[in-house]
Amino acid sequence: MMWGLSAIMLGVTPAQSQTLPDDFVFLRDIDPSIRQDIRYAGVNNFVGRKLSGYDSAECVVKRPVGLALQKVQRELMAQNLSLKMLDCYRPARASRDMVAWARDGNETPAQKRYNPAFSKTDLFRLGYIAERSGHSTGAALDLTLVDLRAPASAAFDPNKAYASCIAPEAQRAPEGSVDMGTGYDCSDAKAHTGSRAISPAQRRWRDLLATAMGRQGFVNYSKEWWHFSLPGTGARAYDFPIARQAR
Repeated sequence: MMWGLSAIMLGVTPAQSQTLPDDFVFLRDIDPSIRQDIRYAGVNNFVGRKLSGYDSAECVVKRPVGLALQKVQRELMAQNLSLKMLDCYRPARASRDMVAWARDGNETPAQKRYNPAFSKTDLFRLGYIAERSGHSTGAALDLTLVDLRAPASAAFDPNKAYASCIAPEAQRAPEGSVDMGTGYDCSDAKAHTGSRAISPAQRRWRDLLATAMGRQGFVNYSKEWWHFSLPGTGARAYDFPIARQAR
């Protein structure tokens, strides 16, 4: 691509950090200790590819959300734990991408791992995916916990035939986190936060996460143990892409 003379004079490059609108921030700028594994910026997700608008694997949030997460992280670090962000701000175009995927008539075995009990066409009707997501306001998050004392998890292999998201942890795709009873983005009753189909240890992890988040005002979505939002911090939906952050 050819770059104009004015851009060259200003030192602009394709990798330059974007200017975020309103009160959005890169979470790394508030707390770089919070781990990030932004799934929709790669292939390790229920669609099996990068979603539209995820041009970089960066967590972008409203500033009050980031400051609240920093407080949660401080509490967890004292217990040798860390938050790990799986999705933060989601461009509205990515939600439209999900809608198109759900209606395309195709479903591979790898995609089926995420909704083992029903068809992907039912995901919207059952409340697992929303056509208008709270993520697009910058106030909703998907996250999990990492035990900082645990050995490193195996890397995700897109060519491996993993078991479904409700299978025992050793058979599921590696998450690099504590065992919450299901994988991330698992559209199944077992992933409901209050599910009784999980072990006592898995229940303790879910309760610990929900309690730590709740102390800073976050509210959990009952059908997804990983989904939290901070009321009053986002109303308008945005559609700017997530660009690479300058280092």
